[in-house]
Amino acid sequence: MDRVGKLGECAYYSWRKSMNGITPKEYRERTEPAPPFKMHIVSYRLGDTFYCIVDNVDPGANIARAEAPTREEAESTAIAKAKERLEYSASRVQKT
Repeated sequence: MDRVGKLGECAYYSWRKSMNGITPKEYRERTEPAPPFKMHIVSYRLGDTFYCIVDNVDPGANIARAEAPTREEAESTAIAKAKERLEYSASRVQKT
């Protein structure tokens, strides 16, 4: 017996079965300049909600995330957060 209490079935596969039908739709990926950095923007839809993740191309660190009912709202919110954070980061880099 396993942790789920069923013979021959592990916890991961039990969880995976419960997630059936939830796959990203309308996936879009692009790169935009935000001097002195580049932003990598990924957006997709899960169910009725759009998600957007913005990361810095060079180290690949996530900078901002957002979710909204439309792609445009999610992307604009995430990009605004990312630009604000990148401006702060750029000002700190220039001071040193």
